[in-house]
Amino acid sequence: MRSFSTLFLALLPLGALAGKHQHKSLRSRHANHARTLHVRNNTKSFVLQDMYTGQSFLNDWDFFSDPDPTHGSVNFQTKDQAIAKNLTFVQSDGTTVLAVDDTSALPPNSNRDSVRITSKKTYNGGLFIADFWAMPHGCSVWPAYWSVGPNWPSAGEIDVLEGVHNQPTNQYTLHTGPGCTLSSDNYRVSANAISSQCASSGADNNGCAFLDTDTRSYGKPFNMIGGGVYAHLWNSEGIKMWHFARGEIPADITAKQPNPASWPAPAAFWSAKSCSMNNFHDHSLVIDTTLCGDFAGATYVSAGCPGTCAGAVQNPDNFRFAKWKINYIATYQ
Repeated sequence: MRSFSTLFLALLPLGALAGKHQHKSLRSRHANHARTLHVRNNTKSFVLQDMYTGQSFLNDWDFFSDPDPTHGSVNFQTKDQAIAKNLTFVQSDGTTVLAVDDTSALPPNSNRDSVRITSKKTYNGGLFIADFWAMPHGCSVWPAYWSVGPNWPSAGEIDVLEGVHNQPTNQYTLHTGPGCTLSSDNYRVSANAISSQCASSGADNNGCAFLDTDTRSYGKPFNMIGGGVYAHLWNSEGIKMWHFARGEIPADITAKQPNPASWPAPAAFWSAKSCSMNNFHDHSLVIDTTLCGDFAGATYVSAGCPGTCAGAVQNPDNFRFAKWKINYIATYQ
């Protein structure tokens, strides 16, 4: 993201302004590690295609180590660097941790080590279920779980979980080329629409977005209850997204027999009637944590954070909670 909306800052100082420019290293890559399990319900037949868990996040995802396209104050680490510095590891219970360095005191105007991973496999639709035990949060911190296609924004971007600092709830956002707007087509959703123009560029990168109303959807409140599940369904009808707090995850998800037709109303829905699904193709999944940058840096003061964003990056104590703890990500087709 290279810019942000002053309207967003006026109406929602803590809301996430999504957008992470496509980089050449995120373009289509293919790896065949699919596990198949046929799942049937009364409306759909799903196939469990990929189950990313534990070491598969290290083996089946690439570590992005170029400069941050969103101008964050981070040094994204290679796989070997991240493992050596204990910024990426698998716990004894199988949870995968992706962390920001929380031990090094830095001189002024320095970047802090962090991690950004991208699935080697690409997708053109499906049902995606991500179970996070914990997510990064804190002043200057900008985490995101998202997907993106080649030649941003022409192949689209889908932001499932994103925010900055200690904002109260999650924001769901789409970014596309021209001709796509937000409409839920009178479909009931639980989040609030806050921006309707999906078309994005370097000059206007707000995208079309919903803001969740559940304070358990982001940051410290999310972590205090052991996180939860984010699910999104991308098909010919559009894109729907759900958040389930830890104690409210549908049994069919736990049983690996997901039936979205039986779930409550989604948090967000973008109808294909106003946003063609041709805007989205060849997406890699991405998980990252950057610091300051185009969004968190610009909103640092309005978020009520102390001092300056650059100053916050120097102090390792600010990043004790800047960690992803991932149980799994499952993809169904």
